[in-house]
Amino acid sequence: MPTRYEAAIQLDIPLEMAKRHGIPSQISKVELEKIIADPPAWLLQSRANRTGKKPVWATLVCAICGAEETTRPKKWWPEFTVLACDRHDAGDLPQSAPGLERSFVYGVGTGFFGAVDA
Repeated sequence: MPTRYEAAIQLDIPLEMAKRHGIPSQISKVELEKIIADPPAWLLQSRANRTGKKPVWATLVCAICGAEETTRPKKWWPEFTVLACDRHDAGDLPQSAPGLERSFVYGVGTGFFGAVDA
């Protein structure tokens, strides 16, 4: 049974919207498939209102071990050159290109950090 979080990802809506519109904490695959196949008016309206500038969900992938996390992107996130999970050190990342200076952003998602080369 998918969780509300997993349903929100599949429906491409924020978790808060899933709660507000009565998506239960556990939803059957059949019920979720019904919503996907025949979206309710609120979901159609949500999709119509999107500008496409900012994704609802972002998948973070560790460049070292491939660990993944799906989370809501934050406005303050820069364009990351590379991401890694917190199980690794910054020194484990591939080197930046010659002439570029690397800075780090910590606290990305629940367990990632990012490097920005500029």
